[in-house]
Amino acid sequence: MSDVLLSLVMPNDLARQVEDLLLSRPDLVRGFTSGAANGHGAVVQLVEPGELVSGHSPRVQIQTAGPEASMRAVLALIKQELPRANVFFWLLPVIEMGRL
Repeated sequence: MSDVLLSLVMPNDLARQVEDLLLSRPDLVRGFTSGAANGHGAVVQLVEPGELVSGHSPRVQIQTAGPEASMRAVLALIKQELPRANVFFWLLPVIEMGRL
């Protein structure tokens, strides 16, 4: 099975729970990268006054790569453990990965 890149985007207050969940499953996720992102568009609810002024909502993006079956298992795990989570995701094929 080929490798894929799993990207997850979520509200800041949810990121720690998702990170802890990923760290609890080294059999599925060897490691991941996280960073700040901004959510834009009609599907992003702007709630805080600062969000209304700026026109975007702060988010955290987490990316990890691995076998497609493992990344799909991660999605199922998040859905099971955090059923009401507001996490947007996408999977992309990885042409090559490694360490230099």
